Amino acid sequence: MVRADLDHPASLEPALAGTTALFAVPPVAYGPQGLDDELEFSRGRDLTDAAAAVGIRQAVFTGVAPTTGAPFAAPGKRRIEEYLHRRIPLVTVLRPVRFMTNYLGSNGLGLDGIVDGVHRHLFSPNDPVEIIALEDIAEFAALAFEQPDRFAGRTLELAGDALTPVEAAAAIGAATGIAVRYEQLTHDEAAALHPSFAEVRRQWAAGHRWHTDIDALRVLHPGLRTFSAWLDETGTAALRAQLLGGRS
Repeated sequence: MVRADLDHPASLEPALAGTTALFAVPPVAYGPQGLDDELEFSRGRDLTDAAAAVGIRQAVFTGVAPTTGAPFAAPGKRRIEEYLHRRIPLVTVLRPVRFMTNYLGSNGLGLDGIVDGVHRHLFSPNDPVEIIALEDIAEFAALAFEQPDRFAGRTLELAGDALTPVEAAAAIGAATGIAVRYEQLTHDEAAALHPSFAEVRRQWAAGHRWHTDIDALRVLHPGLRTFSAWLDETGTAALRAQLLGGRS
């Protein structure tokens, strides 16, 4: 294990020395005014420059899947993707949709997670929402590292299942034995959290969604997890612990 700091570029080259490939997941960056796409990009740029300087030839980058007509993906991440392609010879970009593990915890904004038996979000209750298990993002990254000739230069938008929020809440309730229901935030509630949330809600209601090819992904990775499979594997136990803990 080697430590480095994305905010101290001089620490990056020594940490990368001797490696041949890079898996990069630059975190969302925040500044005094909220989301800071410029800071996010500068961190990714410095990491890319350090990787190029030590001779790394392969990189797998995880960003965010866009929706049709109205990309929700952070501009900082898109700029990092473009910069990686200019500096590193063999680049694979993974763009996952919403994580299945988002059900395990709230972001502190009253959005996502399950609080008092209620899951609240921006999505329409009866329209499918694509989701992906974190483990499957790792599986696709491993495939890219193992088969660079097959995956270099490719961008894969990743999802493993698509359930309506109501269906997902019912599945969680059935699996855990604890009643869970879904509640969509109103436009005003979303706007009160942040204007960008209200815009996402509006775009979603207008039909701008993720549209990954789950069947094609399953050909590449036959073990791609459905929501039910994720619940059986790890999700139910983790959700029960979270839900019961919230009642104590």
